[in-house]
Amino acid sequence: MTNTKTGIGDRLPFLIAKMKAPRLLERLEQTAARARDESWPYEQFLEALLEAEVFARDASGARQRVRHAAFPAHKTLEDFDFTAQPGAEKPLILHLAQLAWTDEHANVCFFGPPGTGKSHLAIALAIKACQAGHRVAFATAQQWVDRLEAAQHRNALDDELRRIERYGLIVVDEIGYLPLERQAANLLFALVARRYERGSIIVTSNRGFEAWGEILGDAMVAAALIDRLIHHAHIVTLKGKSYRLRERGTGPAPAVQAPPLRGSA
Repeated sequence: MTNTKTGIGDRLPFLIAKMKAPRLLERLEQTAARARDESWPYEQFLEALLEAEVFARDASGARQRVRHAAFPAHKTLEDFDFTAQPGAEKPLILHLAQLAWTDEHANVCFFGPPGTGKSHLAIALAIKACQAGHRVAFATAQQWVDRLEAAQHRNALDDELRRIERYGLIVVDEIGYLPLERQAANLLFALVARRYERGSIIVTSNRGFEAWGEILGDAMVAAALIDRLIHHAHIVTLKGKSYRLRERGTGPAPAVQAPPLRGSA
């Protein structure tokens, strides 16, 4: 019978693989060699290995959250041309990118003509939220209505609203591009009301609040929705030329004003 002597650390790759920690395994040999050369204490060696694994898992989680959010395109603040859009004050946008407002369950509203960067900024902030660990869902106003209508037809509207509550942030894009029927407006109100002081919303619209009664087909529903939306909100009004039209040498788009009905927080 032959005795097989096991060297110190020989079982580490097996044990790490059982823990499902691939980055830790990748860094093991290099980190161990450095630790020996520099006489690291045990705690420093362990910290360096675990740090690499945690960073990798965080990055992987962020990628999954971005994918599940269903953004129509990948937009970042680094790609946004602040010099071409003076309405988007860079210090304010960078402040919003710190995401303190999501901890407060506050909202962000972007207003402006088509092509001025509303959706770009909305997606960029939402991707920041994904990277910070928040679950995010993106859809147009019509898509949210369609989702809620389907749930209502299944007699499962309340269940669907509870599912949406699990998202720390939702984006409601393009309110105002298409008018909504009264029942659809009621569903959109239910979505906003359910998240009031419970979760955050980013909204984009090409129409000011004064036109939302017409968009929603009911001035009372519009007033109630707006009241909840902007009670704790940052409002950003974009102006000027459309990016798409400017690239084709076309004139400026008409400005859109979004006068707040209550003081924004």
